[in-house]
Amino acid sequence: MKQLRTLFLLVLLSCAMLSGYAQHQDHRPTYVLVHGAWHGGWCWQAVAQQLTDAHYKVYTPTLTGLGERKHLIEPSVDINTHIQDIVNLIEMEDLHDVYLVGHSYAGAVIAGVADRIPSRLHKLIFLDAMIIEDGQSPISLQPKAVQEIQLKNIQRKENFAPFDVALFGVTAPGMVSWVKERLSAQPFGTFAQRLHLKNKYGNGLPLVYIACTYPQLPIMKEMSEKVRADNTLNWHYREIATGHDAMLTAPTKLADMLVTLVD
Repeated sequence: MKQLRTLFLLVLLSCAMLSGYAQHQDHRPTYVLVHGAWHGGWCWQAVAQQLTDAHYKVYTPTLTGLGERKHLIEPSVDINTHIQDIVNLIEMEDLHDVYLVGHSYAGAVIAGVADRIPSRLHKLIFLDAMIIEDGQSPISLQPKAVQEIQLKNIQRKENFAPFDVALFGVTAPGMVSWVKERLSAQPFGTFAQRLHLKNKYGNGLPLVYIACTYPQLPIMKEMSEKVRADNTLNWHYREIATGHDAMLTAPTKLADMLVTLVD
């Protein structure tokens, strides 16, 4: 009889704990911040901390072959690999209503994620990002002279060395050193592969474009102008007066802007 009472109490305690857990499920908005080429999850540190301090849930995955996962770089790594990285994270962490942010190259990645698992997402946020549509590749949007150089890299199966950090708007000496130490080669397949979408771009999700305008990279100017002229999709357009790597050069402004996009 004593054992039955003990068992009964344990069952009641377990039920109470599960009930309490369900009642206190974290329903705060969730951000998944996806870095661009040559970077890693490390670049979001300051933004992620500020969003966390503001009581949001934040994930900053590193794509295969980059950052702390640079030892995984190999010829088979391509855009599909990176799309699957983010799909797996969202599914394994059982995330829903995600505010999915993609910086630069990761515009292609988040477009692919939206194509596959739109029901898990709430909004797509393109941070000074490439708008790569079905059948296009990151290389296909580059000027012809740049394409020719990059295609030679691909033919030789050479990964892409990082650009000078000044191009990203990173100029403060301490920050320059910190960023240079962390940039890594970009898998060539991620620039070469064409993105294949089964659904309309964005897959029905709300779309936001944040342009980094001071200074604005020429190719990103093309992207922002394309978005502003697009009457087929309901883009919400914003600007932030900083360089391309806004998460490094203006983390507070960026975090504040991301918070304003919560609905």
